[in-house]
Amino acid sequence: DFPGGLGSQSAGFIGGGQAGYNWQTGAFVLGVETDFDGTTVSKSFNNVGVPFAGAGVPAVLAGDFLSVNGKASLSWLGTTRARLGFVDTPDNRLMIYATGGVAYGGGSSNFSAFDSTTGAFWTGSPSSTRVGWTLGGGVEYAVTNNITIKGEYLYADLGSDSFTSVGNAFSAINFPGVVVSGKINYNASIFRAGVNYKF
Repeated sequence: DFPGGLGSQSAGFIGGGQAGYNWQTGAFVLGVETDFDGTTVSKSFNNVGVPFAGAGVPAVLAGDFLSVNGKASLSWLGTTRARLGFVDTPDNRLMIYATGGVAYGGGSSNFSAFDSTTGAFWTGSPSSTRVGWTLGGGVEYAVTNNITIKGEYLYADLGSDSFTSVGNAFSAINFPGVVVSGKINYNASIFRAGVNYKF
């Protein structure tokens, strides 16, 4: 039992491309933007459990323990977002903006619990394409009339995957009725910089 979960902090790199359209009226800029990125974001967990002890533990399992391993990876991420910006300088070169819309991504995950004494083994490996939402904001600066640079933050939430495993034959013999279940949440805070060319 891991009531606090297996951990939530992970780090990695993200990179890709984007396209969009902006329309300016006065100091306000309205736009739409879509992007697609590959990522290396992943989280791994390995744990050797405490030995079984206490009343109700069969003699054959006394001192035995479970090894637990898990990993979740986000392989790719895309977004399609609206942008609302405000031009903050008299020369119309610096824009502060908020953005939000749909996020979609794909990844894989696996989880296993193994007992080396009995050979009992439980595993789960949900893998899917997910759709969720994203919100964020940033700043964009026009270096020239055609080239801009920007920095932005996005929070993306792609929901979660759940799994349950009844285990192998040794699990049924030595741990009758025991199942392993898990839930993997796909969400990320993204900090990125970009260079855009305006046509």
